Parts: sequence; C-alpha cells; structure tokens
Amino acid sequence: MGIARLLAKGWIVFCLFAGAHALRIALASGLALQSSSFAIGICVLLFAAMGLLFVGGFGASGALPGTPFLTRIRPHHLIPGFNEIVFALFVILSFLNQALFAADNIGTGAPGALESAIYFAVPGQRALVSSLDVCSMDGGRIFSAAFTWLLAIIYLASAASRLKLAAGIIRLERGTRPELLGPALRAFLLGTVAVVGIQFLFVGSAYPWLDCSAFADITGALLIGLAPLMLAYLIVAALASLLASSSEN
Repeated sequence: MGIARLLAKGWIVFCLFAGAHALRIALASGLALQSSSFAIGICVLLFAAMGLLFVGGFGASGALPGTPFLTRIRPHHLIPGFNEIVFALFVILSFLNQALFAADNIGTGAPGALESAIYFAVPGQRALVSSLDVCSMDGGRIFSAAFTWLLAIIYLASAASRLKLAAGIIRLERGTRPELLGPALRAFLLGTVAVVGIQFLFVGSAYPWLDCSAFADITGALLIGLAPLMLAYLIVAALASLLASSSEN
C-alpha cells in the first residue's frame, strides 16, 4: 500500500471516529439530534475533504512522471482487504464500548480482569492510569483503553500472520503502480513513525503531557479508543513494506 492511500484511510477513520464522539458528547449535553448531527456532519465532511485534498496532492506528486491517473486509481483499489475489514470492525467495537458499555462496568468482573492484565502488559496503560488518578477521573476510560489495547494486540497478531501476503501485494503494486518512494524508503518512513508511536502510546510518554481537560473531550476519546488500533495498523504496514523491500525468495 502506498503512503498516500495509507494516509487517506487513516484520515477518514480519524474524522469519522472524532465525529461520532462529537455527536455522542453533544447528545449527552442535551442538544437536539437534528441540529447537532447536521453541524457535526458538515465539520466532518470539511475536515475529511481538506485532508484528502492534501493526500491527493501528495499522491499525485509522488507518482512517477507520465503515469496515467487511471493507472494510479482504479475501483478495486478502493475495495478494503481482510485486514482493513477487521480494523474497521475493531474501531466500531472500540467506539461502542466507549459510548455504551465502559462507563457502566468500571473495575467489575471481566472488565476488571482485563484492566489488570493490560495494566501489567502495557506500560502506556500504567501511565494512563497514573494521569487519570491525578485528575481524579475514570468514567470507564481505563477499561476503554484496556479494551482498545486488547483489540490492537489481536489485530497485530492476526495481520502479522499474513505479512507475506501483504508484502506480495506490495510487490505486485510496485509493477502496476510505480511510485517515487521505493519500498525501502517507505518502510523506513513508516517504521520511524511507528517507533515514535510506540514511545508515545505503548510506553506512555504522551499521557503526562495532557491536561485533565483533554481526557474529558474528543482528544482523550481518540487517544484512548483509536490511537492504539492505528498504531497496530501502522506497525503492520511498516513490517509489510520492509518485507516487500527484501529480495523475494
């Protein structure tokens, strides 16, 4: 997968997830569904269009000169693969858990066991819990983060089992959709961003930087419910690009 398509998919997911949480917060504050959904929908469309315009320009400039547009963009390029379908399903599950389940099941039964397991396995979860303790704030956020990390780990393990297939697809696309960035440089860039994401999210360096107000709005919802899944997707993309850059056995 080219970097342009990766950025486009990530931006669309980001906008839709943020818009869904904005609508949830608006409804919880007592605003009418019709007025809030219209205003939030316009904002989501504008932000999505702005990001896709930038990504489209990046993709067009990154293609080799003389490459026809129809060669770069075809209908089957827009059809999601198995990894993308699983990722989208996990994003929906994460949002539903944040919106409907987590706040009513704080530290009890299976949710409490999952919180303890992720607290032990993920340093970033411990950093998040410490930050929320300082703010005297939970409201299901700890369980939401634990559930999202569980989904991210499951997705990473599932997608890693199909890395050779993903790398083969990248090699085939390299012949039909030439790009200015080669697979080695693409793997380096994706790997660098993935390492930074691991430091900020998995290790937890980003959480102490946030004010308490950030955990109460869309920023915290995105960081808790979406960022771990996007990090897992990015790691898989970096590994697939790295495998594709090696000589085919």
